Amino acid sequence: MVGLIMVLTFTCSLSVAHSGRGEVRQMLSGAFACNVVWGIIDGIFYLMDSLSTRGHIIATLRKVREATDPKQAHQVIADAAHPVLASVLVEGDLEVLRQKLNRLRIPAHPVLTARTWRSAGGVMLMVLIATLPPTLPFVFVSNIRVASRISNAVAIAMLFGLGYAYGLYAHHRPWGWAFSMVVLGGAMVWLTVAFGG
Repeated sequence: MVGLIMVLTFTCSLSVAHSGRGEVRQMLSGAFACNVVWGIIDGIFYLMDSLSTRGHIIATLRKVREATDPKQAHQVIADAAHPVLASVLVEGDLEVLRQKLNRLRIPAHPVLTARTWRSAGGVMLMVLIATLPPTLPFVFVSNIRVASRISNAVAIAMLFGLGYAYGLYAHHRPWGWAFSMVVLGGAMVWLTVAFGG
């Protein structure tokens, strides 16, 4: 979504009436460079989030192990669990969890695994790939006005698809989210362009 919004701020800022191939090349290189940078930023944020999540898990395991009595450990486990899960856990369940958690090896500090680094690379790649569909019409279609219309249609289709996928992931009205994402994405692009972003 971020990558698509960023590239749309470039394609929608292009003046169709007054732009030539030079301006198109400048727009394409700017959009690509911007999304490379934003891909790196999003990848770094992903790594930071993963590191802090692992740190919180380690802190919770230590609290369970350092609890002075089982009831205190049970409360730590219940507080760390999702509220729905915590609401159905009885004392026996919490005690079983406490015993199993106490047998786990607790790392000295959070570390980023190879899988986490690969996932961060995937985040960077997704942001960069989002640049391609809306910009390719400007590469293959010589008429800038036509290329702009195709680019906008592709962007709308991508926003629609992203919204639908988000709705499926959230288990909440995929078709409603598909249409909402088109409106939301369009509004974000308009705001970004209007304020000179």
